[in-house]
Amino acid sequence: MGKVWFITGAGSGIGAGIARAALKSGDRVVATGRSLDKVRKALSDVSGDNLGFVQLDVADESQAKLAVEQAVKRFGRIDIAVNNAGYSLLGNFEAMTTAEIEAQFAPNFYGVVHVMHAVLPFMRKQRSGHIINISSVAGVVGQKHCAAYAATKFAVEGLSLSLATEVEQFGIKITLVEPGFFRTGLLDAKNVRWTTKVIDDYATEGTPEQMWSPYRGTQPNDPAKLGEILVKIAAMDKPPKVFVAGPDALATIRPAIETRLKETHAYEELSKSTNI
Repeated sequence: MGKVWFITGAGSGIGAGIARAALKSGDRVVATGRSLDKVRKALSDVSGDNLGFVQLDVADESQAKLAVEQAVKRFGRIDIAVNNAGYSLLGNFEAMTTAEIEAQFAPNFYGVVHVMHAVLPFMRKQRSGHIINISSVAGVVGQKHCAAYAATKFAVEGLSLSLATEVEQFGIKITLVEPGFFRTGLLDAKNVRWTTKVIDDYATEGTPEQMWSPYRGTQPNDPAKLGEILVKIAAMDKPPKVFVAGPDALATIRPAIETRLKETHAYEELSKSTNI
């Protein structure tokens, strides 16, 4: 029998792409989402005995625990858990309310926490497992209008890299995926929240929606191809801890890392001066 995947946000985009690729490879998949109708419709052409559906709002900790238990009951184990669910809050930071920022963290960060808390006991018992957390270019590089969204992704990165050092002793691997622009529904009206407060000093730039909406549906990268790549990564004995996905992501992240290294070297002596 193939591996068992547990995928959040499987009703569209990257989540659906991963589910399709895993099924195509002969693996079994538990596809989750807040709307089971949406998930079933998205994967209707690949349904079969190897595909199970579980309703899950990742922001609800009790739902995450129950969903994982149902997945294990269905297929006996979970080999790969993919944290993909979330949405984007876009706008100038000053226009964001604290409530809006907290709401952004609920699925994007705490959803990851809830699923990992639920799945790790089973993976420890198995002494094996692989958690794939979908981050973003915005989890590495600060971008205009993305302060809250980026904060959630930076948090996921820190959580994942730290957790990896704790669970590797149990045969559990963690991979961060940093996608560029993929043709997903992230910028669709139902998946994006725009700030509404107007601050005159920022008004000359136009609205955040005017800046980002042209990318909707025109993103260069294919979620299906990313799904196929992640199936290959999941089959590796030593998968990468961080995988940058897409030429545009590479073009953005590489120079940002190089700039940070240059600044580190430039202020090296000043840094060393802190030593007593």
